[in-house]
Amino acid sequence: MTSSETSARPGGTVLVTGGAGFIGCAISAALADAFDRVVVVDSLHPQIHATGERPAELDARAELIVADVAEAQTWDTVLAQHSPDVVIHLAAETGTGQSLEESTRHTHVNVVGTSQLLDGLNRHGKLPRRIVLSSSRAVYGEGAWSDAAGKAFYPGQRTSATLDQAQWDFPGATPLPMKASVTFPAPVSVYGATKLAQEHVLQAWAKSYGVETVILRLQNVYGPGQSLINPYTGIMSLFCRMAMGGKSIPLYEDGEVRRDFILIDDVASAIVAGAVSPTVQGEPMDIGSGEFQTIGTAAKLIAQHYNAPAPHVTGQYRQGDVRHAWADITAAKDVLGWTPQYNLAQGIDRLATWIDAQPDVQPA
Repeated sequence: MTSSETSARPGGTVLVTGGAGFIGCAISAALADAFDRVVVVDSLHPQIHATGERPAELDARAELIVADVAEAQTWDTVLAQHSPDVVIHLAAETGTGQSLEESTRHTHVNVVGTSQLLDGLNRHGKLPRRIVLSSSRAVYGEGAWSDAAGKAFYPGQRTSATLDQAQWDFPGATPLPMKASVTFPAPVSVYGATKLAQEHVLQAWAKSYGVETVILRLQNVYGPGQSLINPYTGIMSLFCRMAMGGKSIPLYEDGEVRRDFILIDDVASAIVAGAVSPTVQGEPMDIGSGEFQTIGTAAKLIAQHYNAPAPHVTGQYRQGDVRHAWADITAAKDVLGWTPQYNLAQGIDRLATWIDAQPDVQPA
């Protein structure tokens, strides 16, 4: 948490959709410190919440309403009781691979859930001052690459034909970091498409009604509190559970896939900064660690922590995965005064230590 965040206390009510999830729990204490009232709306979906009970990690000061964000009745009930000054919209289905198999579910929750929220705010005359949206680097797809002459181009989605031939990269090209002000979004997964739709729906609505927007495109978030039962998200926690069982971690493609792993603590401080910062910009900003690591590097650090066998390359691949992804975080630093505090080694240590302390954790 930066000094600007801890000193800023806007007061009033903050409404957090999906606020009982991984990120919602991580920001709940800071929000309770900054606002007079924290109202959380969450369906407690069993894919994330096995018991359907209120998470212990959710700050006790937060009021939890168990309801579906994609239902109009939810907002008629919630907004009849509460008048949010700030809305933090986290509620979303997040599995990239799962979105290909359950596209209706992802579209319903991510897109219709957003429009139902906005319709409810308008219907009840409860326009907030600001809406913070947790978006995703998935909106970029493969992003931009540089050709041999140094000119940026967009290669588009990798095909099954090229992947079957183990052609992982685009020949003669170099990947570029993702930067919202420069990189054109071109999602290659249903999940990414729904997140981009969220952004567009929110921006069109908010500009019409004079509501401030903060759109944060998150890179690969991991850390303590991440679901250990959701098979569609959390590669870092999955790797930890493999290594703790003495297994060699399998690496897809050639193990050189680049990712921007950002610890939940840093993501939480960015979202809170977006909620309380006195000045914001309406265009999206990228949230990451500020550097890339390969999947192989992350797996090796985890294997070393558990004294597990070295990771091994399988040559497998997953449809919808992009080759390389990392963020240029200049805008978030300049606009929000936010800077990540943890490197990959520190983050893995925090994650593994937390997993080791959890009761009944089963090796993957």
